[in-house]
Amino acid sequence: MSEYKPLPGRDFPRFSAIKTFFRLPHVDIDADYELGIVGVPFDGGVSYRPGARFGPTRIREVSSLGRVYNWGRHQSFVEKLKVADLGDCPTVPIDLKQTYEKIEAYFLNLLSKNKKFIAVGGDHSTTLPLLRAVKKNLGRPVQLIHFDAHLDTYPAAWGCEYHHGAFVRHAVEEGLILPEKSHQFGIRGPLAGSDDLDFVTKHKINVHTVDDIRRKGIFEFVDALPEFNDDPVYISFDIDCLDPAYAPGTGTPVPGGLTTYETQQILRSLKIKNLVACDLVEVCPAYDQSEITCLAALDSIFEFIGLFAQAK
Repeated sequence: MSEYKPLPGRDFPRFSAIKTFFRLPHVDIDADYELGIVGVPFDGGVSYRPGARFGPTRIREVSSLGRVYNWGRHQSFVEKLKVADLGDCPTVPIDLKQTYEKIEAYFLNLLSKNKKFIAVGGDHSTTLPLLRAVKKNLGRPVQLIHFDAHLDTYPAAWGCEYHHGAFVRHAVEEGLILPEKSHQFGIRGPLAGSDDLDFVTKHKINVHTVDDIRRKGIFEFVDALPEFNDDPVYISFDIDCLDPAYAPGTGTPVPGGLTTYETQQILRSLKIKNLVACDLVEVCPAYDQSEITCLAALDSIFEFIGLFAQAK
């Protein structure tokens, strides 16, 4: 797998060279990689701060600081997987409908080649077409593991059905996910009203608030998590699951969130037999001080790669 190793830092210092995710090779979608990392530069579904369209490019640059050996997992991902940067999927910055169609078509093509992916956004509205592609490829719904400050089950906004706070609702209604086997982490207030909880209650989605995690302590909490052994799993990670102290550069920050250490421990504790895809969304570089948010994103993507390697 030598062709799928990062560019050596001793040959090209980490501030130099053309930027790719983790300094990995940039390859065509038809190459012989196993896991492709793809940028999804779109933020046409945001309701507050714009700018997440610039997330993939900035995270690529910061990922020059990435490494291949995960000390927490005692694992080098390059020894397990062929991982590559596939560039960005096509989008239409002024049209959500066309962007959804392009995202779904691109990732359905990728999945049809028996590949897996990590999508780097972009806002959280992009997860819906990604899940549509996964469902079409597999022919069945997935278990969703969802990190977020928000439930993302909200109704139409300004008469628009599709936005970054509604993807879970649509995923349930379209039969893309198995709600009773899906888990949300990092959820917290405030809410517009108690009826915001009606959807997750009705569909029996497993919601883990920050209070749930802190009351138990992170290690007791992760020890009680179920194993994901049967149905395929999709992970969607909104960077605003983290407290703004750890991720200031995001579109809708909410105080009282998770720490980067807590998300590391949750991701490392997950026992997933069939992980098909992941995404990381809502990094907004214009609001990111000292690359804090991008570094947190880099760390979570690193853990995603570790999960894929572990499953293999």
